[in-house]
Amino acid sequence: MSTALLTDQYELTMLDAAIGSGRHERQCVFEVFARRLPDSRRYGIVAGTGRLLELIEEFRFGDEELGFLARNSIVSPTTIDWLANYRFTGDISGYREGDAYFPGSPVLTVEGTFAEAVLLETLALSVLNYDSAVASAAARMVSAAGARPIAEMGSRRTGERSAVASARAAYIAGFSATSNLEAGRSWGVPTMGTAAHSFTLLHDSEEEAFQAQVDALGPSTTLLVDTYDVENAVELAVKVAGTGLGAVRIDSGDLATQVASVRAQLDSLGATKTRITVTNDLDEHAIAALRAAPVDSFGVGTSVVTGSGYPAAGMVYKLVAHHNEAGEWVSVAKKSTAKATVGGHKAAIRTMENGVASSELIYQTVDARPEVEGRELIVPLMTAGTADAQWLGDGGTLAARDHREDAMAELPQTAFRLSRGEPVLPTLYR
Repeated sequence: MSTALLTDQYELTMLDAAIGSGRHERQCVFEVFARRLPDSRRYGIVAGTGRLLELIEEFRFGDEELGFLARNSIVSPTTIDWLANYRFTGDISGYREGDAYFPGSPVLTVEGTFAEAVLLETLALSVLNYDSAVASAAARMVSAAGARPIAEMGSRRTGERSAVASARAAYIAGFSATSNLEAGRSWGVPTMGTAAHSFTLLHDSEEEAFQAQVDALGPSTTLLVDTYDVENAVELAVKVAGTGLGAVRIDSGDLATQVASVRAQLDSLGATKTRITVTNDLDEHAIAALRAAPVDSFGVGTSVVTGSGYPAAGMVYKLVAHHNEAGEWVSVAKKSTAKATVGGHKAAIRTMENGVASSELIYQTVDARPEVEGRELIVPLMTAGTADAQWLGDGGTLAARDHREDAMAELPQTAFRLSRGEPVLPTLYR
């Protein structure tokens, strides 16, 4: 299915006017970056790159899309003809998916003609802003949970397409599984799920409901124990499934107190290896508050799919360089108050001191690489309109997850504080 109309009208009207002025074929460099991080965040996580590359390859104007544009007089017939043959043939580079980013980080660089590259602005930002917001929030939750796994279960709290994207982004950030089956099918994210309160309410008794679930899924299943009375439900759960019961789930109440009581009850019943999972409106702060409680795993819904209060990462897509009449590169930048940009085609290094990241060093590609110890952050993502296969599909998602773990290991420990603070690395320009 074409992704060409997943865009804003002004992308097309700019193209139309540029074709009229004859500037549409100028070679250009566009850059995606965030001016700042959300309040209290020490770092961000890049997510959505693999999804975006696939969507760009599907960015075509077929008969239906062209017919819509023509019927509504959105662009001229000349531009309609130009769009009929559209295919992005430029190059895209940027941070690896799963990497950390900071204010000013050149997360994505798009090189091509103005006509080709300007059309990708809305698509690039809609993907990277949402996925990175989810991944950035999810990474904080993973840090707060320590070694305890977290499942993503927020599909019902966002749009149906966003649900799939958020499950993927959360998995890249370190979540262990998702309840969303499409994310499993499309991206290889492990899926999980057992039963909701409606299943218990369907049956004539809680014991009957537990027995039906155990009969269907086996004693290793997770039984939801807070539909009626938690203490009675835990006793029934062990009675039905035996001491080999896999887990119980608590979805309400004062979790710290409830979890301690349930752990003691399970142990007294001989179910010492039965795990406890909690799923009650959790965010990174609630998870951190349960650090000392005997919780074995978490399930997070609303907070992760809404970026824990910041549903967009605040990234922008700006023209930073273009050819002049002589075919020479010219840096361009905005000077608007509070929205000034830094022109030029850039590269970035994460400088290191004693194995720990110390800064985000950004320099112009026309200059020599600064002689500093560090990791080059920019990698090729798409060449001549063809995406590098290593970033796509299940494999690309898993690679992003692994890279996120490596990137987190580089950061100073102060990065993982949940209190308000400045970005953990300064952004420096050469």
